[in-house]
Amino acid sequence: MLVGCASSSSRLVAPARSPINPAEVRIYKEPPPHYQKVAILDATSGTSFFHGSAEGEAAAIDKLRIEAAKVGANGVLLTLVGDRPNGAIGVGVGGGGISGGRGGETSVSGGASGGFPLVSNGARGIAIYIPDQH
Repeated sequence: MLVGCASSSSRLVAPARSPINPAEVRIYKEPPPHYQKVAILDATSGTSFFHGSAEGEAAAIDKLRIEAAKVGANGVLLTLVGDRPNGAIGVGVGGGGISGGRGGETSVSGGASGGFPLVSNGARGIAIYIPDQH
């Protein structure tokens, strides 16, 4: 398992409000009845081979919660959670050649290479403000 860089960002789509405690930010999979969009959020957490993990996805969602709190949003409407391609690690075994002996025998040797895909756990969402949320 690899540990890679984690990042988060927000892009305001409305004026920011005063920051709040991230623990006060609720996560929504479906939109609540009444809300105001505040920012578009994006976060990644860790890097691993082939597939992300539930722990990595939870960490990415926590980063969304922190970004939402910074702009005063009291909710995050999730739009995407899952693996994101993050490059690959190449592996190679080298060498190659042909040699011949006095008896007419020939020997051939070669190399092989390949790669392993790397993925990051990612989450995207919309920072929202719900006026009647206490």
